[in-house]
Parts: sequence; structure tokens; C-alpha cells
Amino acid sequence: MKEMAAAPKAIPSRLRAVRTFKKADKLSPASSRNFLERLPSEILMKILSYLDASALFILGHVSKLLYQHANENTLWKKIYIAEFGKNKKRKPKSVDGLLLRTSREEVRDGALGYWKWLHFRTMAACDMNKWVRRLGLISCHTGLPSQTEQVLRNLHVTWELTVSDKSGQEGTYEPSWSRFCKTSVTLCWSGGGCLPDYRQISTLQLHGVRRIALNCPGLKKPGWSSLMAKVDMQAHTESAQVIGQDRLVELKLLHPGIIIGVWKDQCSVAFIMFTLHFHMLVERSVQGSSVCPYVEPTFNPPFDDIDPEYGLHGYQLHIDLHNTVNEIMSRSFSQLFCRKTQICDGLIQFSAISRADLSQHTPLSGSVTLPWRCEALQGAVENCCIMNLTLLDEFKKPFWCVSSSVSMQPQKMPVSYDYNGEHFLIHYQDSDGQVKMTLVWMEEDKRMLLINLVVCVTVFKVNKYFSQDY
Repeated sequence: MKEMAAAPKAIPSRLRAVRTFKKADKLSPASSRNFLERLPSEILMKILSYLDASALFILGHVSKLLYQHANENTLWKKIYIAEFGKNKKRKPKSVDGLLLRTSREEVRDGALGYWKWLHFRTMAACDMNKWVRRLGLISCHTGLPSQTEQVLRNLHVTWELTVSDKSGQEGTYEPSWSRFCKTSVTLCWSGGGCLPDYRQISTLQLHGVRRIALNCPGLKKPGWSSLMAKVDMQAHTESAQVIGQDRLVELKLLHPGIIIGVWKDQCSVAFIMFTLHFHMLVERSVQGSSVCPYVEPTFNPPFDDIDPEYGLHGYQLHIDLHNTVNEIMSRSFSQLFCRKTQICDGLIQFSAISRADLSQHTPLSGSVTLPWRCEALQGAVENCCIMNLTLLDEFKKPFWCVSSSVSMQPQKMPVSYDYNGEHFLIHYQDSDGQVKMTLVWMEEDKRMLLINLVVCVTVFKVNKYFSQDY
């Protein structure tokens, strides 16, 4: 019995072979490599040929080997022909007049990944062709495409802000939040310690980014960027206008539509806010290149000036005031005119609301404030809001479009028999013209009333637009 107990147990030959194989496999140099890397290229390519575009795109992010194989032209050419047809061997030059611009970063014909690039470019063009027709539906109130927001969303358009500091470092950020209104979209990037100090920022670049709709969770979808704005901070830091403040932040207006919230008594950035007008917004967001903005085609309107003394006539204005939460006021005005004798100081004046006509006076639906939020903090800057202005010419074409933050300042007025409340003035001005709004606080009704609205356009802009000489 003892001899039997001491005798070693017999190991089945099959199990012994498996253990020997595993031991040998651990010692083999090839065992340290991935299984896919040990596959012959022909077999790996055969496996990849069964995948769709989304799966191939995802697989290209796994390893260098799979990136190289997942970008092979033979795979993507097969997908391209299956989806777009054998007759489309060339990259489409345009779709409904929308130019598919190329940049230096794009691959050339025959290079690795060319057919992948061509597939996504053609997909983007066809998708654009599908949705751009919606831009032809013009609102009779604003004179702008009524479905701009829907088109931007369906084209998967977003925006990115690239911030460069004086040392040459740069970072690209996606918006912390965005808000659409009738004629503009407001984008906000929170500081959160990621952005450089206000005085260390050298340039701000805003890009519209068009993404391709792929089922690849966790990965950035392929897309193209279009430069929309580039701001040289060195030229604006000292001249930036402070348009408002609360107990936490100070708002600096760098440029029409661009404000930076700076923490009070500090140089750190709380947030950066852009407001983009809807006029040509889809085109500006997707049809430029990464280094050049979209160039709006020139429009040569016929000049209807039968009676030179009659001046400009038949103009239409849409203006709204809003903040980051609510709409404050929205009005449209038609049949605006300015006689030639009324042109003064190089400005052509259109009066939309007259102080003398009580029936034109418009109540505001909320207080003039600009709420903000940043990480765990939030606040509201009094007497500030966002103004959107769209002035249409007599042919119903956008002539002057503005989206910008504005401030409301107290104004001393003579004794009024109509309103004895406190008066305020909103004054906006740029190189193309200016806007003046007079408001009065109605203490009894606890609301603000807009009692005067005048829009002025420079004679230079009108002469350049119509090729005339006023």
C-alpha cells in the first residue's frame, strides 16, 4: 500500500501534450505578439472586407497595424462603389453649388486612405444636398431661412474654439453649452482652469465643424472644420469695452458678438461667449477651410431710384433682444425709408419706433439682464442683453446683420408728459452703422417700455452695396 501511495500519478498523454504546448508557447517569441498580428495579411484583409464603414473607422483606432489595414483603398473603394454607384469614380466637385473645398491636409489620389476620405466627403456632400434645400424656406418676418437650426442639427454641425497663448501653446475646446433663438445661436466656453489668463491669450479662433453620422460611440466622428473668426487679442485687450459686471465677473466686449467674462480682481477667464447671426451661418460653418473663412458671394442688386429725392425706401427691419435664458423683445418693421434730404453726417437714418407715436411703443417681456453660468457658479449681469438685428433692403435681401451683446445706460431726459419713469439708452455702433434704443422704466407696471428705435447705416456701405454715390 505504501509503495502504491508513493508511486507518482499517471498523467494522461493528452493533458501532458497541452501543458507542454503552453509552456513552449510562453517561451516562443511569437507568443508575445497579438493574435491578429500573427495572421497573414491576406486573411486579415479578408476579415476586414466584411465590415462596414463605421466598424472600419473604429478598428483604425486600435493599433498601428489595424490603422494601416483599415485604411486600405481596396476596402474603402468597395464600400464607396456599393453605396454611391460604379459611375461615381471621381470626387464630386459640387452639390447644388456647394463647393467641396480641399485643404493641404487632405490625401491625394492613390495614397493610403484616399478612398476612405472620398467616401466620407461624398457622404457629406450628399447629406448636404438633402438638407440644404430647407434653407430656401425664408421667414417673412426675419427674411432669413426659417429652418437654420434644424439644418445645422441634421448636418451634425458643432463649433470649436482654439485658444493660443503668448508662449505658443494652444488648446481646442468644445462649447460648454449653446442656445438657439430666432435669428442667432449663443455659444459659451467655461474657463474651469483650462483657459489661459486673460492677458496671456494671444489669439482666439472659432471653427465650425461638420461631423459625419457614424455609429462609433466614444470616438470623435470624422469631420471638417471651417474658420469663422480669428481674433488677435493683442489688438483688443487694452481697447476692450467693459459692458457690465456683477459681484463675481466683469464682461469685456472684444468684438461684436464676442465677450469674455473675467473673474473680478483677477486675470483668469470665467467664460468666453460668442453670438452668431443666422445670416449665411450654415455656409460659414461648413464651407470654409481650416485656415480660410467662407467668402459670401457678391450680390449686385438693381438700383431702384426713380426719384432721387425719394431716397431709400421699402426696407424691412427685424430686431430682437434676448439673454441666455429668455426672449425679451422681438419685433418686425416694414416699409422703412429715408429721404435724401434726411441723410446727415454720413448716416442714412431709418426710424422704426418714434417717441411721439405712443401706438408704436413696445413693452419688454422681461428684465434686461444677462444670466451666466460657469462650473458650479452662476450669476446675472444687470442692464446687459444680446441684440440681433436684420435689416433687409427693398429686394428683401439681408443688407446689414448684427448679433452682439449690448449694455443699457441711464439717460437724462427732459420732463415728459407721457412717461416720468427712469430713462435708459442702448447704443450699438460699428463700421457699418449704429442702433439707438430709448427705454423707460414703468414703475407702476413694473416693466420696461421701448419708446424709440432708430437704425442708421453708413452712406459708404450703401454706396458700395448699390454702386451709387449718395
